Amino acid sequence: MRLMTFSGTLKYAVLGVCLVVATASGSEAKTLVFCSEGSPEGFDPALHTSTITFDASSKPLYNRLVEFKPGTTEVEPGLAESWDVSDDGREVTFYLRKGVTFHNTPFFTPSRELNADDVLFSLERQRKKSHAWHAYMPGTAWEFFDAMSMPEFIKDIVKIDDHTVKFVLTRPEAPILANLAMDFASILSAEYADQLKDAGAKEQLNVQPVGTGPFAFVGYQEDAIVRFSAHSDYWDGKQAIDNLTFAITPNAAVRLQKLKAGECHVMSRPGPTDIDDIRSDDDLTLMEQPSLNIGYLAYNTKVPPFDRKEVRKALYHAINKQEILEAVYQGAGHVAKNPFPPTVWSYNTAIEDDAYNPDLATEMLAAAGIGDLSLTIWAMPVPRSYNPNARLMAEYIKADLEKVGVRVEIVSHKWGKYLSLSKDVNRQGAVLFGWTGRNGDPDNFLSELLSCERVGGSNRAQWCNDVFEALIQDARTTFDTAERAKLYEEAQRIFKEEAPWVTIAHSMAYVPMSAKVTGYVMDPLGGHSFKGIDLID
Repeated sequence: MRLMTFSGTLKYAVLGVCLVVATASGSEAKTLVFCSEGSPEGFDPALHTSTITFDASSKPLYNRLVEFKPGTTEVEPGLAESWDVSDDGREVTFYLRKGVTFHNTPFFTPSRELNADDVLFSLERQRKKSHAWHAYMPGTAWEFFDAMSMPEFIKDIVKIDDHTVKFVLTRPEAPILANLAMDFASILSAEYADQLKDAGAKEQLNVQPVGTGPFAFVGYQEDAIVRFSAHSDYWDGKQAIDNLTFAITPNAAVRLQKLKAGECHVMSRPGPTDIDDIRSDDDLTLMEQPSLNIGYLAYNTKVPPFDRKEVRKALYHAINKQEILEAVYQGAGHVAKNPFPPTVWSYNTAIEDDAYNPDLATEMLAAAGIGDLSLTIWAMPVPRSYNPNARLMAEYIKADLEKVGVRVEIVSHKWGKYLSLSKDVNRQGAVLFGWTGRNGDPDNFLSELLSCERVGGSNRAQWCNDVFEALIQDARTTFDTAERAKLYEEAQRIFKEEAPWVTIAHSMAYVPMSAKVTGYVMDPLGGHSFKGIDLID
């Protein structure tokens, strides 16, 4: 196996840490092995966008000002023990925990605890083009920082004192809290960065990571293995396991073989055809939940007669979503009734889905005066997690709609063309599309996919409803979570009443593991965190 080396310093670091592993891997030490599906791109999470990379970097190595409460998309204190918001919503002040230590490694010995300088370094390098670390790697791009519009609404980040940081905003923006819980907002050591800068080795920040997280970096053998050890002085308590190892295993069948053989304790992404086998194995545990995504059929609500909600509602009753779930998702899905999955806070459980009822659909079309209706359905040319086979889904929808007298044509385009043409406000036909949430905030679904400002863009239904718009804009500008939840619940009701989409399904996520594993909590965002995990005999 080839050792990932960028300098003699890294070779020394990995060899030095191996001695630590040897002394920590005695009969009493606990080592958990995770069979992951791919290699990390690096260990500075702000540079990357892959869940595989986040699993091996932001999750074990770092913390953020705020975190997602395990198993939810709710935000809770992280490195900031509290925060407050100004009356006008334009200033958010975070109060940092005291006594938070960085990892002590063979390549870095911290001389101080976490302070505001680390927060400013970690985020300002992404915001300011003039920052000394803004372009420290060839082709540096802060994709998630930019994608979440952080440069647009952050006016300044101010150090008040060593344990107080103020974000000054251009507008009230409640989703900033969820954004700051995302992987790109991980807090790195400014002191370590200064050491690397002085040594002329900035690129090592992405190779030899130092954080405050529950595990410290030990070493990486490229495309083979990543090793971590428990951070003995972790601010939230030392972990029950002593060592964490990622065994990089791209083939899902091989990952399952290793799990069954006891060579790993947890595996990522099982093959769909292996689910029943895993369920029947008494030595394994299978955890499952709806993924943070939605697959849907979006009408163009600007084109008659699909500008009429009674027509859209009638067609909704004509589509057998359960049959689609079984055929397209092979049972690995969950029928969708709302525009985001139940793992997102403020999900409106009181809403009832419009039942499959072709007779009712026929009656409703007749009542609307629709006697000769045709529809073009756009089918994606590529599989996506939210829609693994769009062509097959389109065929099922076509068969259902033809039963109620609708003539259907299915079209497709190359992926790039599909993405661009489907945004056209004059598009003819309904488009099969979907979305995977980035931060678990309802705004990331509702504003991105259904707001008036996204018409002609990611709002492929071209739907602009004044009542809905007012609700989501009000929710975006208030930091009161309970009030936001009420607004989003009402917005979902309006969405259901207007039916700009046929909500099809949320795909299911699965995490198989040894029955010896305890304390594992599934991440709605699709990552793998090993904080709080243990192994029992």
